Amino acid sequence: MREIKLVVYGAEEKCASCINLPTAYETKEWLEAALSRKFEDNKVEVDYVDIHGSFDESHRSYVQGILDDEYFYPLIVFNDEVVGEGNPRLKTIYEKIEASI
Repeated sequence: MREIKLVVYGAEEKCASCINLPTAYETKEWLEAALSRKFEDNKVEVDYVDIHGSFDESHRSYVQGILDDEYFYPLIVFNDEVVGEGNPRLKTIYEKIEASI
């Protein structure tokens, strides 16, 4: 059994270009459910980091990237690689995970 761990960065308010999309936290919940179904033989963990809240220093560069408009949120990171932002594509995320397990 392998552990699959992703981090979703975002905020309670939606980004300006994400008006009709779910919030970052809703994206985290959706992603967690989808990954648990797809990779049921693996332990799936999806963490959420609020860019306006308190967070571990290890998240600083991605949070700062969002605040500096380098990334859209929700920003999804897997193995320290950005695998989705704004409106993430599940197929792309699946491909990155499958390539690593």
